[in-house]
Amino acid sequence: MKTITTWKTAHAFDSVQNSSTIQIDGSTGFSPKALLLTGLAGCTGIDVVDILEKMRVPFASLEIDAEAEQTDEHPRVFKTIHLTYKLKTEEEYREKIKKAIDLSLEKYCGVAAMLNKNSRIDYEILITE
Repeated sequence: MKTITTWKTAHAFDSVQNSSTIQIDGSTGFSPKALLLTGLAGCTGIDVVDILEKMRVPFASLEIDAEAEQTDEHPRVFKTIHLTYKLKTEEEYREKIKKAIDLSLEKYCGVAAMLNKNSRIDYEILITE
């Protein structure tokens, strides 16, 4: 894996991987830490979608809210991370959803594995029908 990150102005950078570009801006846009949380949500989200499809769990939507508490001292690192998985599906699938999330966070998601070395990650599941 390789990215190329180029300074634009002030705290703004463009980062390129293959042919995709994202903007990083420590002042007004996505900060590097926000991108890290986004990476965690995307990583576990991909896993959960794949696992639920294999389990034949139907769902109409999936949203993952990620919130981190940071330490007070510099460098300010994530102390705890709380994920909220919001799915539109039937309540009867809650246990399968829990299993899919546990598999992602404990076995498949490399971002979670890296963050778990320094931060406690917990989650909740919200189901709407």
